[in-house]
Amino acid sequence: MAVPKRKMSRSNTRSRRSQWKAEAPALVKTVENGRVSYRMPHQAELKTDAAGTPLFFEYKGRKVADA
Repeated sequence: MAVPKRKMSRSNTRSRRSQWKAEAPALVKTVENGRVSYRMPHQAELKTDAAGTPLFFEYKGRKVADA
């Protein structure tokens, strides 16, 4: 395990931490029956009926799990 040889100053610690930046997730827009929905890529999508009741999860056109 790496152990620092000297104490890191407060300004160096804060400047190192300030370089981290959050990124907005990439969303995929889908339009189905006039309804627009957004989902994460490479994740299962929840399929619902016309009333909005969840039916099952679908990935790449296949049913993968029940809701």
